[in-house]
Amino acid sequence: MIRFTLNGKPVSTDLPGDTPLLWAVRDGFALTGSKFGCGMGLCGACTMHVDGDPVRSCSTPLSDIAGKTVTTIETVGADRVGAAVQQAWQKLDVVQCGYCQSGQIMSATALLQSNPKPTDADIDAAMAGNVCRCATYVRIRAAIHEAARTLA
Repeated sequence: MIRFTLNGKPVSTDLPGDTPLLWAVRDGFALTGSKFGCGMGLCGACTMHVDGDPVRSCSTPLSDIAGKTVTTIETVGADRVGAAVQQAWQKLDVVQCGYCQSGQIMSATALLQSNPKPTDADIDAAMAGNVCRCATYVRIRAAIHEAARTLA
């Protein structure tokens, strides 16, 4: 039995320890906001926070998160930083197809929680593992700067 905190609630699962966190959350707990993209942790669509750090949940085994706190896109907006990021995304109309956006928002939120005034280079480095096939990178960067201004 693997126990951890999911979006503020203690949970447990009897799935094998090598099960990817993404599938446990999507299939086991019916939280489908995080998406499957590449399955190798390269595209960022599946990004969740584990103890506040962004991780690629498609390649993170359940055994690695035992006793830890997992936050998904479903509740990231309950936090002041997450809410500011989501509001900036809407204000600047970042989304096109939307498939990658939960991962983008999770990575952006983690960045602003650790660096409240990021430069373009900071943003590029933090967001480098998130792929957007619609190429909304300019709007993503602008939204991160907007959220940072809102939080200042």
